[in-house]
Amino acid sequence: MYKKIHSGFRSIVIVLLIKGLTFPASAQSVKVPGIVINHEIASAGKYIGSPSICIMPGGDYIASHDYFGPESNEHQRAATVVYRSTDKGKSWTRISEIDGQFWSNLFVHKNQLYIMGTYKHHGNFIIRRSTDGGKYWTDPDNSNSGLLLEGEYHTAPVPVIIHNGRIWRALENAKSDTDKWGIRYSAMVISAPVDEDLLKASVWKATNFLSYDSSFLNGHFGGWLEGNVVVAPDGKVIDFLRVATSEPGRDMAAIVKISDDGAKATFDHSTGFIDFAGGSRKFTIRYDDRTKLYWTISNLVTKEFSNLPAGSVRNTLVLKSSPDLFNWKINSVLLSHPDVKKHGFQYVDWQFDGKDIIYVCRTAFDDQFGGAHNYHDANYLTFHRIKKYSRSRIKNIEP
Repeated sequence: MYKKIHSGFRSIVIVLLIKGLTFPASAQSVKVPGIVINHEIASAGKYIGSPSICIMPGGDYIASHDYFGPESNEHQRAATVVYRSTDKGKSWTRISEIDGQFWSNLFVHKNQLYIMGTYKHHGNFIIRRSTDGGKYWTDPDNSNSGLLLEGEYHTAPVPVIIHNGRIWRALENAKSDTDKWGIRYSAMVISAPVDEDLLKASVWKATNFLSYDSSFLNGHFGGWLEGNVVVAPDGKVIDFLRVATSEPGRDMAAIVKISDDGAKATFDHSTGFIDFAGGSRKFTIRYDDRTKLYWTISNLVTKEFSNLPAGSVRNTLVLKSSPDLFNWKINSVLLSHPDVKKHGFQYVDWQFDGKDIIYVCRTAFDDQFGGAHNYHDANYLTFHRIKKYSRSRIKNIEP
């Protein structure tokens, strides 16, 4: 079941972490913010996507990303690259490349490393396991070795949670009469008992899937995707989704309710949509027992860009918290750049690490080769640390 994935070593350029960024940024930095894990030249036509990070039981960090773009193999057999840091993120080593893995998140369950996503762009939904920290991975050849759902699926590096003896994750069914982005996505959640073999499709239960409805948001609904499974304050599992809308500058999210047995997803369009800064771009939400708050890292549309579609504004990244998932405050601005066309900090995945938060970012930024293709087509994977996140405070931010 196990096979060796291509591995090797290459030197990683270490860039000093930019600290103390003010808001808004007053000048362009010549340094890439954060520590560079990987850099790809835009002209190569392979862009960095789907950053993910997890912490191993021994303290090592594992990070991953996939490739998308015209010169990638995303539509046939996608590639995901895996890295390890043994020094708390100060340096990184490439340890493997997975052939046939896309839109995926890393997570640790019962001291073993997993990666879960699709086989390719809108492909089968799969899971792999590694027992050596990411060098070797199982092959999802059949329903007993990680092939969980056959068909067309969409997802991103979104959270996996444990609740009521089950492991939960959100994804989207992408099988539709149309191939239009957003419209083709139907929200759903899968779950399995925590003590079962997660590579067996038979142990997983899927909800029904909730399709696109053009009447939502008075006709401005563009679709929902990249949902986060979260346990709400009432103890119920919800799917907290990114929402696309045609209203300029409008950032929203949707809350889909999941039954206790993981069999049914329901949505009330009259109450289920909420205003949420960063809601039109991918975000990750996690609950913190220490502060009794939900936390997320998301993008912010500032006043000068409020005339643009919110999904295209990714030049400012903020840390937010909430006691109840409905009322959010911005705790701090993490990264910001005055240009929205070729600069983006996006698709952040993160973890609590003691009193800190660590995160990886799909970063579109300047380099000696002319920078990123655009804000979306990132040329860097970068690592960052938020020290003592619970003390983060900032005032007078106006979206």
